[in-house]
Amino acid sequence: MREGLVRDGFYITRRSRSIVRFLCTPRLGRRAVHALVLATTVATTIATRRAEAQSRDSVALSPNYWNRFVLGVSTSILLHEAAHIGVALAIGDSPTFGFDKLRPTIYSGIDSRVEPHKQFLFSAAGLTIQTALDEAILDIPHNRGSAFERGLLGGGIGTTVFYLTLGRRGSVSDIEYMARMHGMTRAQSTMLYGGFAALHAFRISRDDRYANFFARPRRDGGLDFGMHASVR
Repeated sequence: MREGLVRDGFYITRRSRSIVRFLCTPRLGRRAVHALVLATTVATTIATRRAEAQSRDSVALSPNYWNRFVLGVSTSILLHEAAHIGVALAIGDSPTFGFDKLRPTIYSGIDSRVEPHKQFLFSAAGLTIQTALDEAILDIPHNRGSAFERGLLGGGIGTTVFYLTLGRRGSVSDIEYMARMHGMTRAQSTMLYGGFAALHAFRISRDDRYANFFARPRRDGGLDFGMHASVR
């Protein structure tokens, strides 16, 4: 360990990179778990109720389609990070927030040499909550296909694909740290999370209520792909 560096749980980092600290008490840990469960339930409820209020055609032609889609993606990613914080608090540690090469990062506050099982739970929490959320949306009976719901699903699948490809061996990669803690190898993580993501993508592709998942029909009969931004 080089001089000036300390082990801050998630990886060896300079203490100055952690700019926010979440202090933990047993009561706060229990509340964190309850809050995480509640947030996931609320996100699922909002997704299903929004879909019930909209037909597929009204969703596809909505002028606010991409705004709602991006809101769904952002909600999925925020739940990913909240899961890391919630698990760390639940097991009695004090996570911190900082930056790693300008990347926002949650540090666990766990000494992974002493408690590798806790570090594994912390690292697995984000992808697990997103996978569970996507599974719930696809399983709960409702009128599917709202833009917000599509964003939640896209955020979960996209985050999984990122961590299994470009982010697989990063310095703060969830997949990398699960492997280091000997909870699951990279291959096992790929099979588990990649398998669920592939299954979810397949189910979406087979459901015509999710038609044009990343495209929107125009009223003139054409298609808009990707995202559109305008400056006024």
